Amino acid sequence: MRLRSKFVWSAVFILLSGWCAFEALRADPDIRQVANEFDGPTNALRDAGRVMSKISKQISPSVVHIESIHRTALRGEVEETGSGVIVRGNRIPGEYVVTNRHVIANAKLPEISVTLVDGRMIHPERVWEDEASDIAVLKIPVDGLTAATWADSDAVEIGHPVLAVGSPFGLSQSVTFGIVSAKSRRSLKLGDRGVLNQDFIQTDAAINPGNSGGPLVDLTGRIVGINTAIASNSGGNEGIGFSIPSNLVSRVVDQLLEYGKVYRAYLGVKLDPDFNAQKAAALKLDRARGARVLAVYPNTPASRAKLVKDDVILSFDGTDIHDENHLINVVSLSPVGKRVRLSVLRRGEKVTIYVDLSDRSVAEDDSAPAAPQQSKADVDVELMSLSVCPIDSQIAPQLGLDSRTSGVLVTRNHRALSRLLSQNVARTEAGLQAGDVIERFAGVPIRTASDLEKAASRTPEGERAIVEVLRRSNDGQTERIVIVWQRANSVAI
Repeated sequence: MRLRSKFVWSAVFILLSGWCAFEALRADPDIRQVANEFDGPTNALRDAGRVMSKISKQISPSVVHIESIHRTALRGEVEETGSGVIVRGNRIPGEYVVTNRHVIANAKLPEISVTLVDGRMIHPERVWEDEASDIAVLKIPVDGLTAATWADSDAVEIGHPVLAVGSPFGLSQSVTFGIVSAKSRRSLKLGDRGVLNQDFIQTDAAINPGNSGGPLVDLTGRIVGINTAIASNSGGNEGIGFSIPSNLVSRVVDQLLEYGKVYRAYLGVKLDPDFNAQKAAALKLDRARGARVLAVYPNTPASRAKLVKDDVILSFDGTDIHDENHLINVVSLSPVGKRVRLSVLRRGEKVTIYVDLSDRSVAEDDSAPAAPQQSKADVDVELMSLSVCPIDSQIAPQLGLDSRTSGVLVTRNHRALSRLLSQNVARTEAGLQAGDVIERFAGVPIRTASDLEKAASRTPEGERAIVEVLRRSNDGQTERIVIVWQRANSVAI
């Protein structure tokens, strides 16, 4: 019985290998020429081995090993290792290294080391970063290197063979083989990273710590994705890895090189993260699909297009929407200023709405309230010179927090607070700052700006109160800190 099982698995492997060889031979004339060198009958397993060797030899000169060092107040010097791949700019000439942002985040240029395939170690001249996609681009001071080319990730199908190349556990130029297990994986919790654009390729090609930033390549040796994460209980490969699709990466790279930032379109709605079958049935929808609008922000494309609460966006610019994360991704990757057609379910009937998209960064920098139709008192805490907004299940994960976290997010500190002291943090970190989440004030749970205003007003002039805060450190970790706030005495003028 055991012998029969081994025979079956051997036959399956030979058939798969033969198919891989056939696909590669059909796609790449150089690989086809290698196969034609064989004398005698074709051996499928031998052909497949030669094909994999050819692909590995083709991509390896483009893959680099990256090490970076950054310092934090709590952990001191932290070393990060990863991989990268050399590409050429489509619009901006030159050779660049593409990697994950988290591999080089918070590191200065001299603290980033790029090791080429020939052993040379260089430092980048400049770095561009995009936190929302976890992509970084490094300009390197070396010419004449072998650059890899992009494949069309939309054309990659489930079951397609792929190779992952990188430096797992510091072992550079490692190659692993697998298939595309799934596409369009979203809603992943990637540690403390708030990745906006989630549309990952899932693969069973072995990806381990150190593979981050390395390429996932097809049978023609072209990049179909940038490896970014693993799903693992042990910290090592368990057959589930994720890559950022090449079409998304190449778009981000082009915009970073041309503009220094990524322009993302903005719709201006708050979506329901828990849209289920029961809610869908209540809205006369056959099943849970599309994205339900919970609120429409004022002075946005959505408000100008007359979108309303409980609208369910079923399609966006011809793309059927699966869920709220799918909509977030397709909107943010749309050209700014484009007019798009939405198919919307409203009170049981389908309607067509046209929206002129604006730039997300302009909307984020706007001084308008951060929540729908809030009054100034709901946003600004005059007594503390802060602008805050409530944390909800949509904002919390973007800050690396549990979706059930409650509190208010500090969006702006208009001036230094009066007599701020700090405990449990370095003196240079004293004071409330943008990005802090205030959970409690003087022992009172804080959920809204009004809660914070009332708690602060109850503190007598000249007295102090404990402020309990969640803050992301330089290495991206979330820590709880305590700040002592002192209310200033009033001054008569």
